[in-house]
Amino acid sequence: MGLFHFRLPDVGEGVAEAEIVVWHVKPGDVIKEDQSLVDVMTDKATVDMTSPVDGKVLVIHGAVGDMRAVGSVIVELEVEGVGNVGADPVDLARAPESVPPPVVIAPPPVAAPEPQPARVSRPEKAAFTTRAAGGAPLAAPATRRRAYDLGIPLQFVPGTGPGGRITPQDLDTYIASGGANATGGDARYAVRERVNDTRIIGMRRKIAEKMQETKRRVPHIAYVEECDLTELEALRVDLNAHRKDGQPKLTLLPFFIRALVKVLPDFPQINARFDDDEGVLHEYAGVHVGIATQTPAGLVVPVIRHAETCDVYDIASELVRLSSAARDGKATRDELSGSTITITSLGPLGGIATTPIINHPEVAIVGPNKLVERPIVQGAFVTVRKMMNLSSSFDHRIVDGYDAALFVQAYRRVLEHPALLFMD
Repeated sequence: MGLFHFRLPDVGEGVAEAEIVVWHVKPGDVIKEDQSLVDVMTDKATVDMTSPVDGKVLVIHGAVGDMRAVGSVIVELEVEGVGNVGADPVDLARAPESVPPPVVIAPPPVAAPEPQPARVSRPEKAAFTTRAAGGAPLAAPATRRRAYDLGIPLQFVPGTGPGGRITPQDLDTYIASGGANATGGDARYAVRERVNDTRIIGMRRKIAEKMQETKRRVPHIAYVEECDLTELEALRVDLNAHRKDGQPKLTLLPFFIRALVKVLPDFPQINARFDDDEGVLHEYAGVHVGIATQTPAGLVVPVIRHAETCDVYDIASELVRLSSAARDGKATRDELSGSTITITSLGPLGGIATTPIINHPEVAIVGPNKLVERPIVQGAFVTVRKMMNLSSSFDHRIVDGYDAALFVQAYRRVLEHPALLFMD
């Protein structure tokens, strides 16, 4: 029998380490070639690591959430033949039989519970007299002071004294019951002491690191504009009502992307990525639109590449494909990188306005909000129009406030006059 070391392979250009997301094996498992060993995450792509050999798992290195360097041993296998350890100078001194047995950590001794004093039964009292609804709680000054020091509102403490007076014993009973009503009543006011500790790993940790790095490096400027999308919404409804077989149903998002394609050639510094380490702004002719997509694992940004070559139906089909792949965890690394500008939309949950965080190293992000009907003054009349606030953020190192305003106004014009979407 031989010892085989499975090392973390290079999972992407420039990647030095990866995070362990899920282990599919444990020590003692007998596995076959191509069987899944572990899922690791780098950047925003999860990669399934499979075994190149048959064997028995002896040791796994790293817990879920740990970072492992490329080239480091993550699984040790017992295999038929000589394995690969003899060819590794680092492991020449180690023989297969020297693999340490699993360390079993005995649980700490549990101290026996201290004997509790026996409860002394007292004769039942007659039902106490409750205070009148809305009446001020009655209590002695010392009781009031103690309740104040403990942060307990006396109006929630039932009193058993004459006329509903709150006694020191009533306060003790209220505290001992965790804040529940001593009459067995309202649990809404119970004190909640539980604290849940959750280790932030996987996609959520990547998102946290990305957001923190972006806010640290990029000075944001936010801009919000109101758009009248009555005509655009009417066009969308009509196109959906008359779409041909095989054509996808249109949401507003394909129109937003198509509007970016029309406007960005006049604002090349916005369709760009800023390498702030080198001090170089890369302006792109092609429009590669990132679509912020919520998944069970967290927020990811699949990319529609060369949106300038697509009509609204092509964009809609690509949106369906990419969002499904992202939510199923099947999007590739290439599909999750390379965007030059991002759209983040909460759809019906869009609220009034947002201040989206830029997807660094991009320099701009656009955030459509909720589409609502509002009364609007047009000349001497008040009419109901379909309105939406359009939120946006820009890297203030690259985009001045004036240029940001010009861009948003040009974008608004195309959205409010949808015929411009189809004109050269």
